[in-house]
Amino acid sequence: MAIDSDTLRERLDRATAHLDPPYAVVDLTAFDANAAALVDRAAGKPVRAASKSIRARDLIARALGRPGWAGVMAFTLPEAIWLVRSGVTGDVLVAYPTADRGALAALAADPALAAAVTLMVDGAEQLDLVDAVCAPGRRPELRICLDLDASWRPLGGRVHVGVRRSPVHSAAAAAALAATVADRPGFRLVGLMSYEAQIAGLGDAPPGQAVLGTAIRIAQRGSYRELLARRGAAVAAVREHAELEFVNGGGTGSVAATSADPAVTEVTAGSGLYGPALFDAYRAWRPTPAAFFACPVVRRPAPGLATVLGGGWIASGPAAEGRLPRPWLPTGLALVGTEGAGEVQTPLAGAAADRLRIGDRVWFRHAKAGELCEHVNELHLVDGDEIIATVPTYRGEGHAFL
Repeated sequence: MAIDSDTLRERLDRATAHLDPPYAVVDLTAFDANAAALVDRAAGKPVRAASKSIRARDLIARALGRPGWAGVMAFTLPEAIWLVRSGVTGDVLVAYPTADRGALAALAADPALAAAVTLMVDGAEQLDLVDAVCAPGRRPELRICLDLDASWRPLGGRVHVGVRRSPVHSAAAAAALAATVADRPGFRLVGLMSYEAQIAGLGDAPPGQAVLGTAIRIAQRGSYRELLARRGAAVAAVREHAELEFVNGGGTGSVAATSADPAVTEVTAGSGLYGPALFDAYRAWRPTPAAFFACPVVRRPAPGLATVLGGGWIASGPAAEGRLPRPWLPTGLALVGTEGAGEVQTPLAGAAADRLRIGDRVWFRHAKAGELCEHVNELHLVDGDEIIATVPTYRGEGHAFL
C-alpha cells in the first residue's frame, strides 16, 4: 500500500489538531489493509493474533472480526484469563511457560477458562508446578502445547542461529515430552508450537548493510530447510501420543514461508498489523505503517535542529540503533547520534528541522509494535482525517502484564 508522506502527515495533523501531544494513533485504513495482506500470505491457514504486538483489546477484537483470523496468542496467563473473561476470544494459546501460581489456581478453578486457555510447556517441571498448585483430581483437564525449539544448529551444534528458547529441539525430545504429558493425569496435549525467530523476527535487508543482508538470507534459507524436515518429524512423533488440534508456527516476518510447511496448521502474526520500523528491513513483505506517536516541538536550539518533548520510547532486544524510535513525519529528520532518543527531550537534525515551529508535531514510528502501548493509556483510531474512536491500551485499562 503506497504512502504519500505529505498527505499522511496532513491527515494525521488534521485528525489530532485538538489534542496535546504526546499521544499515539492507529491509521485504520493501513491496519485493515495489513490484516487482509497477512491473511492472503497465510494461504488459507488461520492467523492467530499475537497480543503482545497489539496490546489493545479493541484492536485485537477488530483483527479477530476479520475473515481468516482465529484465536489469540497471549504472552502471560493472567492476560489470557482476562481476554477470555472479557469476551475478546474463547481460544487463547499462552506463548510462554508460566510460574504464576495465582493465575494457575484461577484457571484450575474454572472449567470454562480451562477449556479456552492452552498452556505452554517445554519440560516436566512445569507440569509439576501446576500439580503443586492444584492436584489433578481437583481440577478440570488442562490443555497443553509443546514448545519445539526452532533454532538452527549447524556444524554439529557448534553454531546457534536463532533465539534460545525451548530445550526440546529434536523429534525424539518432542516425542519423549509428549509421552510424559500423555501419561500425566489432569493434562491433555492439544498442540505444538515452534517460533522460527531467525526467520520471522530478523529482517533480511538491513539498510546500508548489503553483505550482512546476504549472509542473513543464506542463513535463513538453510534454517528453513532444516526446520521443515525437523518440524515435520516432530509433529509425526508427537502424534503417536496425542491427537493434535493445531500446529502453530511463524510470525509476521515468515507468514508465507511458514504457511507453506505442510506440518503447520496455523500461523501467528501481530506486528504486521501496526507496521513498526523494524519491518522496513524485510524484503518479502513490508506492512504499511499504521501506528504512530506524536511529540511536540518545544525548542529550536540551533539552525538545523529542533527538539521535541520526550520521544525516548526504546524497543526491547539488543541495545542497538535499530531499537530506537524513528522520526517519520515530516521527512528529512534524524536522531542526533550523541543523544539518540531521550527520556524527556529528543533533538532532531535535518533540513526539515528549520521548517518546524514551536508546538508543531513530529510523528515517530516505534521500532517494535505493541511496546508502543506501554507508553500511552489510549490509542486514537484515525479514519481519513478524523478520529472515529479512542480505545484504551492494556496500560489504560490498568494492566501491566510484563
